[in-house]
Amino acid sequence: MKILVTGAAGFIGFHLADRLAREGHSVVALDNLNDYYAVSLKQARREQLSGIPFHRVDIADLDALETLFARERFTHVINLAAQAGVRHSVEHPHEYGRSNLTGFLNLLDVCKRHDIEHLLYASSSSVYGRQKTLPFRETDPVGQPASIYAATKRANEMMAYSYADLHRLPATGMRFFTVYGPWGRPDMAPCLFAANLLRGEPIDIFNHGRMARDFTYIDDVVECIVRLLPHAPRPDADRSAPHEIYNLGRGKPIALLDFVDTLERRLGTTATRHFKQMQPGDVERTWADTHKLRSVIDYTPRVSLEQGIDRFVTWLIDYRGLMLEAMAA
Repeated sequence: MKILVTGAAGFIGFHLADRLAREGHSVVALDNLNDYYAVSLKQARREQLSGIPFHRVDIADLDALETLFARERFTHVINLAAQAGVRHSVEHPHEYGRSNLTGFLNLLDVCKRHDIEHLLYASSSSVYGRQKTLPFRETDPVGQPASIYAATKRANEMMAYSYADLHRLPATGMRFFTVYGPWGRPDMAPCLFAANLLRGEPIDIFNHGRMARDFTYIDDVVECIVRLLPHAPRPDADRSAPHEIYNLGRGKPIALLDFVDTLERRLGTTATRHFKQMQPGDVERTWADTHKLRSVIDYTPRVSLEQGIDRFVTWLIDYRGLMLEAMAA
């Protein structure tokens, strides 16, 4: 098994590439190191992966992808490369077409041409939009995305299904919920809240605190991906295309204010809370139904909120300078 991990200098990709390499797999890392958030943080993650071959390649560059695939002869691909950010997509929609649509199409095409045994790709809980029925199930309608980012992720699922159906490319979409932990993204709420607590600054809480997220610790998410890797979809009597989609979440929503309370207890401080209106493109609640996932990989989350925040804060204190620099960039 030779595995390409795209987006390997990103939050989830970094942890996944590290885990696969430590388990003895042949891993190649790819990332374009874009400046959506601080490149210094991405470079620091890359340095932690010093034993893994790294290629600075943009998946929107079809020729570069083709050259890499022809040389490396991958058997499995895990695509975590994308332009991230629900809120950013509202103000900068055109940035999402190149990476999330053109780039993903390029990746599908080279996977098809090089007979990849299993493509796993990042989707998002954002595809569920403002759905009121909870928890979110993979069979729920997903035709009303609340942001351009969500629309591109739903488009990825449809594109992957088409390639699976037309070209028999085994593909698995992973709808990530709110992932947090060490080396996290500085634009996401856990890092924003923790950094402001460390600096003694106020924190912004949207929708006046009436929000909940299916916060999932990074190690649990990586465990799911590793376990899904050998489970390439196969056509059967009920499914013509070798394509599946799974929710990857803890399966237990946590009120945003409870998350902040837990952070404050761990840091031994409290913040001034600025309550604000809901931001465009955001949703009030997320909650993953993980029955389908558990039926395939016997998934049970291992890390509680308290354990996850303790590990996250321990790391954040050790890397305080790096993260505060990334937040200021």
